[in-house]
Amino acid sequence: MAKKAIAVFISGRGSNFMSIHGDIEKGVIEGEIVVVVSDNPDAAGLAYAEQRGVECRVFPWRTPRNSYFQVIMDFLEEKHIDLIILAGFMRVLSENIIKRYEHRILNIHPALLPSFPGEDAQKQAFEYGVKYSGCTVHFVDEGVDTGPIVQQRVVAVLEDDDAETLAERILEQEHQLFPEVVRLFCNEQLKVVGRRVHIQT
Repeated sequence: MAKKAIAVFISGRGSNFMSIHGDIEKGVIEGEIVVVVSDNPDAAGLAYAEQRGVECRVFPWRTPRNSYFQVIMDFLEEKHIDLIILAGFMRVLSENIIKRYEHRILNIHPALLPSFPGEDAQKQAFEYGVKYSGCTVHFVDEGVDTGPIVQQRVVAVLEDDDAETLAERILEQEHQLFPEVVRLFCNEQLKVVGRRVHIQT
């Protein structure tokens, strides 16, 4: 089985990208991060990628959305990308790229979907008073955090938590969960049937 060609989209520090890249370097994931794409030229994760010899490409945000992502898609086609990973990419994808890469775009969300979609999910969960939160890896569809769920991790909300400490503990789980799902994808162990994602052994 050939290694999967991966594009990682980031807007900031890219800590999930770093976790995934680390597992690729260890040989845990049968994939290769071919390029890191960002809408933000100052994204801290770009420096990490450059230091490790990973190609970086910045596409400054502009509208209309479909045209913006068409340019990115044309670039990804040249790279023969198999999988897009959204690792803190702060733009909602357009319909054209979602359709082109159906069930080949993975995102991680810092809450137990379908609860608390969108921004500031950890704060939403904490302020709502939940006893458990966590993180979700899902395939991207045309909604916001509505795609088929691949895997989730549960994080208990402690009595002395605030939104920030809860977010820190959720992030620790993200750094374990996201590489695991990428590994399953690269091993062709994920099968989407309707809204359910089956993990094949």
